[in-house]
Amino acid sequence: MLARIGTIALQAAHSTGEMLALLLETLYYFKDARRNRREIVRQMSEIGIGTLPIAGMISLFIGMVLALQTGSQLALFGTQEAIGAIVGLSMAKEFGPVMTSLLVAGRVGSAMAAEVGAMQVYEEIDAMRTLEINPVRYLAMPRLLACLTVLPILAVFSFILGALGGGIVSSVNPVINVPPTVYYDNLVRAVDIWEILNGLVKATVFGAIVAQVGCYVGFKTTGGARGIGQSTTRAVVMSFLMIIIADYFLTRLMM
Repeated sequence: MLARIGTIALQAAHSTGEMLALLLETLYYFKDARRNRREIVRQMSEIGIGTLPIAGMISLFIGMVLALQTGSQLALFGTQEAIGAIVGLSMAKEFGPVMTSLLVAGRVGSAMAAEVGAMQVYEEIDAMRTLEINPVRYLAMPRLLACLTVLPILAVFSFILGALGGGIVSSVNPVINVPPTVYYDNLVRAVDIWEILNGLVKATVFGAIVAQVGCYVGFKTTGGARGIGQSTTRAVVMSFLMIIIADYFLTRLMM
């Protein structure tokens, strides 16, 4: 058992080192972003426009559920006016960036791993190297830059829709019965620029995790079609775990 635990720990340390090396190499090729602007725009469109509808719907209902659950409890103590501050802070600092990043990891991160993994399995990446095309510059850099750009925008969009959903429930629910003016006044007073920046920093870090895990797992794919499927699952699981772990440490750091 100890030998197995040690093997897993060594493999985890080795994978972490390789991912950090890939990240540094990808950041180095940011200098060539203008040469890859068409691919960057394509990735931004795929991540942002493709995720926007479902992210908006999920955020709206998360805000509604949050207001319904929290507001009904606050009403027992006559403090339901604070529901605007609670929903706003929750969506800005946690639910907005975390939920959006998990959604992108499941929808886009898995697609990145599958696309890059298929190119690796069918030796297209080796063909790139033969043609003196760096695969990190051509594949990893546009995806990382697109995620770093789009994830904060999606987080802000999720915050707005979540706050709107909370306001709707707070005003129409007879138990809570908080007027929209009171709800949004408390929200605006509670959510200052620092809280927004807090969520944007988290979304940026989570975007880097999604892109790097997807590309790293794709580059390491072997074993044909079965290996591509396994890499897709692995990328989603790794992204979810790393996002949740990073969320804890970022929250602790920015308290």
